[in-house]
Amino acid sequence: MRKASSKTMNEDLRPEYDLKKLRGGVRGKYYQRAMAGTNLVLIDPELAKVFPDSASVNRALRALCDAAARTAKPSRRSIKGSSNRKRSAA
Repeated sequence: MRKASSKTMNEDLRPEYDLKKLRGGVRGKYYQRAMAGTNLVLIDPELAKVFPDSASVNRALRALCDAAARTAKPSRRSIKGSSNRKRSAA
């Protein structure tokens, strides 16, 4: 795609805009900073009805993480009991 000529750009701009002041912008200057603080996740529409705001989504995810952590780590009692069962069966 070709760039618009300066003549065409000057015709489209209002007379109060000074093109000399508009030059020197840096593309993507704040991109890294914006992406560092953003974690955008899209959910399905039927889930959006259940979770109307980010606070409700965060509560549900924290509850899920807590439940997963509790079921993933065996307790000392279950570890001891399983080793004793193996010995007695042999």
